[in-house]
Amino acid sequence: MYHSRRDYLIAFLIILPSLCAVLIFVYGFIAWSIRTSLSAWEGIIPDFSFVGLRNYIEIFSSYRFQTDLWNTLFFTILFLGLCVLIGLLLSILLDRKVKCEGVFRNIFLFPMAISFVVTGIVWKWIFSPSVGVNAILRAIGLEHLAWGWFTDPAKYLNFHVALIPIVIAASWQLSGYTMALYLAGLRGIPVEVREAARIDGATEFQTYTRVILPMLKPITLSALIVLGHISLKIFDLVYTMTGRGPAFATDVPGINMFETTFRANRYAEGAAMSIVMFFMVALVIIPYLYTSLRKEKQS
Repeated sequence: MYHSRRDYLIAFLIILPSLCAVLIFVYGFIAWSIRTSLSAWEGIIPDFSFVGLRNYIEIFSSYRFQTDLWNTLFFTILFLGLCVLIGLLLSILLDRKVKCEGVFRNIFLFPMAISFVVTGIVWKWIFSPSVGVNAILRAIGLEHLAWGWFTDPAKYLNFHVALIPIVIAASWQLSGYTMALYLAGLRGIPVEVREAARIDGATEFQTYTRVILPMLKPITLSALIVLGHISLKIFDLVYTMTGRGPAFATDVPGINMFETTFRANRYAEGAAMSIVMFFMVALVIIPYLYTSLRKEKQS
C-alpha cells in the first residue's frame, strides 16, 4: 500500500507529544541524574561542582550499600525461583481441566490486583513476631518453631534470614502472573504433540519435562526478565513491610537511595545510587530486547 508524505506527517504529529514527553521525563531525567551523581551536591542548596566518580566510590565503599547489593542478589534468586516454580505448577494443574477452573484462576490472579503497599502491610502482620504465624504455632503447641521472621538479624554467608518473609510476600503477589503466562503457553501447545509423546511411550512426567517444558523456554525467559527488573528496583513492598530491618537485614538499594536523598539531603550520592540501579535493570532488559529485535528481523 502506498503512503503519501502527508500520511507520514500526520502519524509523526500524532506521536510527537508522547515522544517529547518520553525525551523530557525519561531520558532527560536520566541525564539530569547522571549529572547530579557526578557533582558535589550535599544539602538543600544545589552544588553542581564536578567531582568525577567520587560519589560512586563512596557508595560502593559503604557497608550499607554492599549489604544492599547482597540482599538484592539473594532476594532476586529466591523470588524468581519461587515465582517460576509456583506459577508453573499452578498452570499445569489448571491445564488439566480441573473443575471450577475459572474460579481458581481468578483466585490465583487476585494478588496482582493489590498494590505492593497493601501486600506489605498484610504480610507484616502475618509475620509479626507476636501475632500471625507465631501466634498459630503457639496455639497448637509448636512455640519452639516460632522465630523473629523479619526482625531476626541472623546472617549466613551474607544471606539475611529476615529476607525470607519478603520473598514469600513478593512471590505470593506475582506467582499468579507467571501462572497466567505458562497457562497461555500450555494452551497454545497442540494436542497432537502430547499424543505423539504418549504414543512413543513417554510417561506424563516425561511428556512435561522433555517435550512441553522445552517448548515453554521463551515464556520462562520473558517471566524472568519481567520479574527480574521488578526485584532489582523493589522498594514499596520492603519499605511498608520491614523498612531496612535490623542491621540492614532487609535493606535494598531503593530504600537506601530514598533515605540518602530525601532524608539526609545527600542528593549526589542518592543520584549515584539511582544510576547504579538503572544500570542493574538495563543489564537485564537490554540483552533481552536486543535478542527479541534480532529474532524479529530474522523472521
